[in-house]
Amino acid sequence: MISLETVVPFLICFPVIVAVLMFITRNSKVRAIFAYVGAVAIIAAVGFLLVDWVTNGCQPVALFVETETINHVILVAEIVLMFVVTFLCFKYKKYWISILSIVPTCMIAYVDLRGPKLEEMHHVYLDHLSILMCVIVGLIGSMIAIYAVGYMDGYHKHHTEFKDRTYYFLTVLFLFLGAMFGFVTSSNLLWIDFFWELTSVCSFLLIGYTRTDEAINNSFRALWMNLFGGTALAVGIVYAAYVAGTTDLQTLVALGVLKQPAAVLPIAMIAFAALTKASQLPFSTWLVGAMVAPTPSSALLHSATMVKAGIYILFRLAPGMSGTETGLMVSLVGGFTFFIMSIFAVEQTDGKKVLAFSTLSNLGLMTACAGVGVPATVWAGVFLMVFHAVSKSLLFQDIGATENSLHTRNIEDFGGLLHRLPKLASCMFIGIVGMFLAPFGMLFSKWATLKSVIDSKNIILVLLICFGSATTTLYWSKWLGKLIQNPSEDKEVKDVTKTGEYISLYIHTAIMIAVTILIPTASLIYVNPLVTELFGTSTDVMSKSVLYTMVAMLILAFLVPFLAYLFTKNQPTKVDLTYMNGVNSGDNKGFVNAFGETTKMELGNYYFDDTIKTGKMMKYAQIALAVWIVVMTAMAIVKGGAF
Repeated sequence: MISLETVVPFLICFPVIVAVLMFITRNSKVRAIFAYVGAVAIIAAVGFLLVDWVTNGCQPVALFVETETINHVILVAEIVLMFVVTFLCFKYKKYWISILSIVPTCMIAYVDLRGPKLEEMHHVYLDHLSILMCVIVGLIGSMIAIYAVGYMDGYHKHHTEFKDRTYYFLTVLFLFLGAMFGFVTSSNLLWIDFFWELTSVCSFLLIGYTRTDEAINNSFRALWMNLFGGTALAVGIVYAAYVAGTTDLQTLVALGVLKQPAAVLPIAMIAFAALTKASQLPFSTWLVGAMVAPTPSSALLHSATMVKAGIYILFRLAPGMSGTETGLMVSLVGGFTFFIMSIFAVEQTDGKKVLAFSTLSNLGLMTACAGVGVPATVWAGVFLMVFHAVSKSLLFQDIGATENSLHTRNIEDFGGLLHRLPKLASCMFIGIVGMFLAPFGMLFSKWATLKSVIDSKNIILVLLICFGSATTTLYWSKWLGKLIQNPSEDKEVKDVTKTGEYISLYIHTAIMIAVTILIPTASLIYVNPLVTELFGTSTDVMSKSVLYTMVAMLILAFLVPFLAYLFTKNQPTKVDLTYMNGVNSGDNKGFVNAFGETTKMELGNYYFDDTIKTGKMMKYAQIALAVWIVVMTAMAIVKGGAF
């Protein structure tokens, strides 16, 4: 009989089994079958998990108290990870990074083997938040796996300079999914620490896939930043075990809500660790560097896994951070990251880099929501997380497929893409407008975030969100304009996108539209109960006036284009010739220059590259935020009476 006790271990272990099959299978067709079947099985298992949990009343469920054997297995696996990291660090002469793996692993091993005797606890905890994360990881992550099978074939046809190690790539991808399921369902901090390390190592391996100097350097940057956060996590776990007398995450948060001194330092350390995993300043550069990897890994790191692990932990800690120095530190780090990364996105011409900085920006907004730590901000943050996961996964996959067809991902080369690659461009269009235009839910979530922050009277955070949102509109509008303009070239482009890739793209697009329409229902039956579980109460963000506004936006979004079509369908098409720097060639696509030659007109965006200096500004931002984190963490520990 299928139950929660069987589905949760399946979700953690089955992707590992699929990963082994990916590694030992060299036949690409057989490997593709294993990948497709594995992805579908994971989605089905998540469905069973959701159905069984709903059948049991959607109540929090604590599982697996007696797990001594599993504890030993996890400890051995963590030690093996330490040796793997140490070997790779010495192989590539990054010796000092190995210390960030050895020290925390030894600390965790000591607590596990020689630490204080703690009360028996459950090791797996399922509630609305963990179930939601399982759905995001299972559905989005599996779609990325399906997409990756077809994409990697086209990738290596285009990038013949790289050795084809698709088996290795898919191995790490499925291993990543298993680690994420373990991370979001675990309640024991010792288990969370292991899955934390495993996701860090998986991201390191994915980023370094091509083995170029740039890929290796970027992968080690991601590794040391995440291991640094893991070291802070280990410090928090050791302190919680010896002083707070628990390694249970829910118990620790409950102590934080009561403002118990024993919980101050662990919550501060875990929150700091989450900032590294969520790639917040001053640790944002690792996620930007991840763009060197093939697109499926970018989609995985930016949407369904890795960075969402940090956001998940911050949402867990939100009730315990509310009204504290740690909460203030987290909220302003998030707000400033949202603001500055949206500025950096304006300067980028590379589509993947725009998506990278946009991801960092939106992660900052979610982080700010968690730091403020009131029901309304977490409500908004949860919706931000959902819409961002779907939209960014869609856009990363789409731009990867577009690059395989156009052999470029420069936004300036996307002019008239709706005419040249209509299917890919249509999905891209939905993904982009979903990030910033009405009636899509991302805009509504940002509005709810701003309203709740205004209610909290955090003026600095309000200003950061306002200016960051304005800049967000600028860089998305520029990209959108390139898609819908008339193409400057009549040259046909061959769409080489595989069927598996389109299946994932179409499903993502459908989910994006469906989730937007279902916001009121999702709020009522899911997100409000989620917030209530975290805080004991919830705020009804979806008031009647808000609901009426949403309905009006939805109607107008479809009514206005329909009316425009009705009034113009029978009118003759007339093209007014635009004056150019010479005689118009007759089609508004070029002009005759002074030498009597026809010159094509190019429309280009402005990227403010003479004003925005990303490299220099990034360094200043990193220094400022590093100082802020150190000062506020110290104040939290001293004021909270941790020592």
